[in-house]
Amino acid sequence: MTSGPFLLAAGGTGGHLFPAAALAQELGHRGYDVELATDLRAEKYGGDFPARAIHRIPSATLTSRSPFAVVRTFSRLGLGLGGALALMRKIKPRAVIGFGGYPTLPPIIAASLLGIPTAIHEQNAVMGRANRLLARFASRIALSFMSTKLLPKEYEAKALLTGTPVRDAVLAYRDVAYTPPTSEGRLLLLVFGGSQGARFFSEIMPQALLLLPEAMRARLTLVQQAREEDLGALQEAYRTAGIAAHLAPFFRDLPERIANAHLVIARAGASTVAELMAIGRPCLLVPLPHSLDNDQLENATRLQDGGGGWCVRQAELTPNRLAEELAALLASPEILARAAAKAKGMAEIDAVAKLADLAERLDAERLGKDKE
Repeated sequence: MTSGPFLLAAGGTGGHLFPAAALAQELGHRGYDVELATDLRAEKYGGDFPARAIHRIPSATLTSRSPFAVVRTFSRLGLGLGGALALMRKIKPRAVIGFGGYPTLPPIIAASLLGIPTAIHEQNAVMGRANRLLARFASRIALSFMSTKLLPKEYEAKALLTGTPVRDAVLAYRDVAYTPPTSEGRLLLLVFGGSQGARFFSEIMPQALLLLPEAMRARLTLVQQAREEDLGALQEAYRTAGIAAHLAPFFRDLPERIANAHLVIARAGASTVAELMAIGRPCLLVPLPHSLDNDQLENATRLQDGGGGWCVRQAELTPNRLAEELAALLASPEILARAAAKAKGMAEIDAVAKLADLAERLDAERLGKDKE
């Protein structure tokens, strides 16, 4: 019998790390130690991850079907499995919970081989490829949407609905009421979307905003995430257009900026959608067009169907179309307020508690086996 930490495993992007961080915070509140297994990309998002230790496990993502790429990827994952087995034997985790991405493969498989209970969490409305590979190894599968596409039928019996957990920094703004824009006041617009989204939005936003009526442009306050290499040209474009703009490659206070916004324009990653719902803000979502299995389109469509925002495919979003959408929405405070309320009503705010309860059940099952 051991009393080691819970080990969380996540790919090194915000979409995987943010829900993992939410669970780490909740488990910490309950008195447990937490450690994280991830890859080197986590430096950008995971510097303040609430874990007592962060382990970098060798990993690789299959980006090509060429024989050389496949061999290279699985060789790297094999190294990761060896490292993960050594890590499991060293820290003796209570359970291992994975949050998607190929870096979760070695820890979850290693735990399964050693008889350590495991769970995987799927944030999207479509099960990701890494999680589909891991479904056979996981003791439990936690879902954000009960009707999750591509969940293998043979593993449906061990699936349960938890929702996507959001961080304390997000839930802190849950009770901040949405205040729609007034006829003469400032119009607060927030634009973000990860590296690929930032590039697209940097190209289209200046063109679209120049097409807005001059009186509306003068009232705009724009907060936009942009790549470092785009900041200078973007700042100059907005200065020329007479638009007050605050630009940065990354906002660590993003939940506060979401709470302050009248309208959010963003990609449709699972964590983004969950945080918009938790805070309750209207949004225009532009799904990443080449995301695996169209998971972002599914996420955005679920939010749109619930009345919490609007989904426009990138191929259909010309500067003229975006200008028309913005002009109509920013001039309709009642529509924005209704969408904010609908989005807020869709949030699974107890998702993190459900996931922490699951982690504790896995630990209890392990202890029960230890006693046998």
